[in-house]
Amino acid sequence: MTTLTADASGVFPIAPTPFNPDGTLDWASTEKLFAFYDEIGSDGTTVLGIMGEAPKLEPEESLGIVKRAVAGMPGKPVIVGVSAPGFAAMRTLARQSMELGAAAVMIAPPPSLRTDDQITGYYAQAVEAIGADIPFVIQDYPLTLSVIMTPAVIRKIVADNPSCVMLKHEDWPGLEKISTLRKFQQDGSLRPISILTGNGGLFLDFEMERGADGAMTGYAFPELLIDVVKLQQAGKRDEAHDIFDAHLPLMRYEQQQGVGLAVRKYTLMKRGILKSDAQRKPGSSITAAAKAEVDYLLSRVAKVDKRAKI
Repeated sequence: MTTLTADASGVFPIAPTPFNPDGTLDWASTEKLFAFYDEIGSDGTTVLGIMGEAPKLEPEESLGIVKRAVAGMPGKPVIVGVSAPGFAAMRTLARQSMELGAAAVMIAPPPSLRTDDQITGYYAQAVEAIGADIPFVIQDYPLTLSVIMTPAVIRKIVADNPSCVMLKHEDWPGLEKISTLRKFQQDGSLRPISILTGNGGLFLDFEMERGADGAMTGYAFPELLIDVVKLQQAGKRDEAHDIFDAHLPLMRYEQQQGVGLAVRKYTLMKRGILKSDAQRKPGSSITAAAKAEVDYLLSRVAKVDKRAKI
């Protein structure tokens, strides 16, 4: 089993959950998806995240996703989203996922948290519930979760919980937060921690320059995320921005609230990775007009990146 450590870097695509049109899980597409992530050189993957429709799954279905991710990406870390309204369900999913070979779990704060003490107290209770032996990732996503974590709060969570190895950074605007956290590290007030970023990759070009270690997010072309991370790590700034800029209109379109997952699944279906773009109800779908817009954006990207010729 590969456990996650604070020096993790690269790209961990957030996996959508493939469904058949009747709402049942599409296990063939699930296996194909993880094989695809492995083949393109992803450094790991994250399952049962917000874009993975995790709350719509039965417990045995969730474990089935974890099993297939671990099998489909041999030797690479699989992070499992275990956020839940109560700690009993969180503990069960976390412990069972680790037994299946997961590398870490990701915990998002519930939207009810408001004060700094409530946030740090919640993470202390979550770690107590799942066990301090399980590496965990903080999910900082105020746009969706409405919980504001300052850099000082993140520093305290990391200091109080040695099992915290990574921050999934999805604040927006968030570039200064990355810089502040890295300054904490430089002055010795924060131990080293991996920072992977989200928000559909919209700010990955500059997040890498501010000190991020990579990306943990969804986009229908995770190869692009890998390209940007590797080019930035190699100091090829202009090349990284050039390929990023070509994809940016499609990334922006995919980032629309409410229909983003439908756009992503449609594109992955067009790429032949998913058999269907279905979501389990309640879910969203996109109109014929929206599909035509995505197709047009793909044709624009394809002028620069042949992988978009689909």
